[in-house]
Amino acid sequence: MDIEAYFERIGYKNSRNKLDLDTLTDILQHQIWAIPFENLNIHCGKPMELGLEAIFDQVVRRKRGGWCLQVNQLLYWALTTLGFQTTMLGGCVYSTPASKYSSAMMHLLLKVTMDGRHYIVDAGFGCSYQMWQPLELISGQDQPQVPCIFRLTEERGTWYLDQIRREQYIPNQKFLNSDLLEKKKYRQIYSFTLEPRTIEDFESVNEYLQTSPASFFTSRSFCSLQTPDGVYCLVGFTLTFRKFNYKDNVDLVEFKTLNEEEIGEELKNIFNISLEGKLVPKHGDKFFTI
Repeated sequence: MDIEAYFERIGYKNSRNKLDLDTLTDILQHQIWAIPFENLNIHCGKPMELGLEAIFDQVVRRKRGGWCLQVNQLLYWALTTLGFQTTMLGGCVYSTPASKYSSAMMHLLLKVTMDGRHYIVDAGFGCSYQMWQPLELISGQDQPQVPCIFRLTEERGTWYLDQIRREQYIPNQKFLNSDLLEKKKYRQIYSFTLEPRTIEDFESVNEYLQTSPASFFTSRSFCSLQTPDGVYCLVGFTLTFRKFNYKDNVDLVEFKTLNEEEIGEELKNIFNISLEGKLVPKHGDKFFTI
């Protein structure tokens, strides 16, 4: 694996030598603008592999995306290769329908330590929940970013990531009640502890998420990519674009329904993805919002 190939994949041409917050932010942003958060392998009859070599081949060489266990593992490798003090952490994802966090660890995120300060770095949550900058590990402080205001809160050793969202304007009236729309202004995202993890800790959840009928990853095909002013999401046959803060603290959310031919075209045009297998788009009944 070659770090320069990774940098070429994400279009990063800036400093490799400064291990500072600006460099960390720059690398995170280049990755989320180039590498989609997606689960399309599942819906092409292929596995979501956990090995780093396989992830590098999929994401860097074949220009695909991946889910958190893949894209954050790749980011972990890149940051540690550069010399950043980086730790894998495990998160429990909040379920809005159940009004609780998952009992099992479902999410891989990173902690980076610089000059005595700790930052949460995550390139693998996607849609309008994706951070664009590292979040300093400080409890109770609002941290405004382009997508929203993020807030970390610590209670008895457990940290919680929440967001405060803008209002949203949907010009196409027939999508006003779409089940893909987030209805809450204050949204819990996930919880985590600072216990260091290894990728082996995620082997069972990697298998569960891509095989269980209870997993929303098997229920819906999706692909999400951040842009400098918003985020594209393709869920089943529905393509959305959210323009952040397009006016007066309001997000613009545009919807379009695609046919199978158009899905292939948009995957190439927007997400820069060319699939090797046949995609079976799926918009199942498991809760998923953009």
